[in-house]
Amino acid sequence: MSYTMPRLIADGDFETVDAKVRDALADKGFGILTEIDVKATMKKKIGKEMPSYRILGACNPEMAWEAIAIEPRVGAMLPCNVVIRQTRDGVEVSAVDPVASMKAIDNEDLVRVAGEVRQLLSEVVAAV
Repeated sequence: MSYTMPRLIADGDFETVDAKVRDALADKGFGILTEIDVKATMKKKIGKEMPSYRILGACNPEMAWEAIAIEPRVGAMLPCNVVIRQTRDGVEVSAVDPVASMKAIDNEDLVRVAGEVRQLLSEVVAAV
């Protein structure tokens, strides 16, 4: 799986960066369909501590509609994951590269839509 170029916010507070990511996603037409608090899940399921780590399943309905119309089975690759994680150097934000994900399906129209989504997600990461 390939991700967009990650962005490190050196002086960022995790929850503040999370809020900025959500705002940037909304500005680009994305909504959050799923949210996984990996830190809390690891603590609950296996008793392990880790730094804050959250996965947001983001979806741009217009882009999803277009992709599903082109290839109905593409839903197995949706939504696009955006990762926010605490590192010792700050808070890192990255997003899945939908073009890399869609290479599993041989359809140039789908690759075009994935390219548009990749650009939007790159703009989201850059805006944080």
